[in-house]
Amino acid sequence: MALELRHLRYLLAVAEHGNFTRAAEDLPISQPTLSQQIKQLERTVGVQLLDRTGRTVRLTDAGEAYVQHARHALHDLAAAQRAVNDVQDLSRGHLRLGLTPTFTAYLVGPLTAELHARHPGVTLAVREMPQDRIEAALSDDDLDLGIAFTGPHLPGIEATDLFTETLSLVTAAPEADTDRPQPLPVTDLADRQLALLSGDFATRIHIDRYFDEHHVTPRIAVEANSIQALTEIVRRTSLATVLPDAITHDHPHLAPLPLAPALPTRTVALLRRSDAYRSAAVRAFTLLVRELVHTRGYTPA
Repeated sequence: MALELRHLRYLLAVAEHGNFTRAAEDLPISQPTLSQQIKQLERTVGVQLLDRTGRTVRLTDAGEAYVQHARHALHDLAAAQRAVNDVQDLSRGHLRLGLTPTFTAYLVGPLTAELHARHPGVTLAVREMPQDRIEAALSDDDLDLGIAFTGPHLPGIEATDLFTETLSLVTAAPEADTDRPQPLPVTDLADRQLALLSGDFATRIHIDRYFDEHHVTPRIAVEANSIQALTEIVRRTSLATVLPDAITHDHPHLAPLPLAPALPTRTVALLRRSDAYRSAAVRAFTLLVRELVHTRGYTPA
């Protein structure tokens, strides 16, 4: 029997689910057909790939090694297909972008608008996720590009610095224009109620680390897992929050107030897999990001 790509996909599905029934439902094919196809694969390679003796189906040692190479082979073939389909004049194309949640509040909108204006034939799939999942998805060839922060990265992930992100205390904007406020000592926050992002945001971890370093424990009145919810809460109450300055830049109802000492800055980066194929859409989007950073006046990294 000749080895076919479907056999590799079937094996990966069983390995992922640890169960023939769930794998068959996901593919979708019948369970008996799936079991038969896996047995054919094992006969072809001449070794048992799955241990079926326990309550769950597990890879044998040989199966572990085989799956690793099978996964790479399928990723390479998918990349090859995208290269064949790549249209250099950008009359069509597709881009898969992952970004950490705070960027949806101020970066993805202008980027999408500019991409659509310049290249309306290019479709964009945007996924919001934590940075570790972005890097894993890039490594697995499930994303083309990511926007996150510099720092330790997974092997094979390449980071290009874009700009420096600053954060400030944020309150509802005053009714009348006032002079630029003086920095507020961070110790004053011990007596102030805050509304902050929930702990699954990297920004919240960054904020908490800053408070810990300065031995300040603010009173957290509200936690929210949505930037939009948080800005609405601050806009309509006396609560303050901490957000990137870029979010308040275009928000007429919010006002940034610098803290002393200042919150540490973060470097925003464009992430990609170092050996990934660079389609015309990827190259165009990379150029667009750099231009947008310049035109919007973000601090260069």
